[in-house]
Amino acid sequence: MRRLLPPLLLALALVQLAGCAAVVVGGAAAGAGAARDRRGFGTVVSDRNLQLSAMSAINKDQELALKNDVSVVVFNGVMLLVGEVRTPELKARAVRLATGFEGTRKLVDEIEVMEPQGFWARRGDDALTARVKAALLNITSLSGFDPTRVNVTSAHGTVYLMGLVSRTEADAVVELVRNVAGVGKVVKVFEYTD
Repeated sequence: MRRLLPPLLLALALVQLAGCAAVVVGGAAAGAGAARDRRGFGTVVSDRNLQLSAMSAINKDQELALKNDVSVVVFNGVMLLVGEVRTPELKARAVRLATGFEGTRKLVDEIEVMEPQGFWARRGDDALTARVKAALLNITSLSGFDPTRVNVTSAHGTVYLMGLVSRTEADAVVELVRNVAGVGKVVKVFEYTD
């Protein structure tokens, strides 16, 4: 048993260190992303907490969580609600549950009253979001433009754009996004730096 103990302890230590390395690498990646963000680090953390709090409140309502599909996106204190619910009453309930969190400056309700989309339709929206994000990489004529500063969310072929951008950047982004295959409508939820 004494012979097995040192290798066993070494293996356990390596497993623990591997976990620490993942945290350090993940933290560095988050820090690098935050460095390009026009929001302050505290605002980024606050936005994430707002999103998690609103989603938690909505998910505690079993009828909303299990039979409907509501998503929450928060950027710079602006909360965007998208998705679908079966009745106007459920829509009002989702909005009420997401309202009133400290740090929310504005709530944008884009929830649609309709039968929730199926798995494949939601994957289609995910693919649309990916195509739009990839297309934003083509904006190279604007000095200092960083496509990671634009938050892209898609639902039912509608693309919602959030971020802190100049009006020139917003115009370029919207013009490009309108021409991405599968985009039915573009909704600007931008805040402007100028």
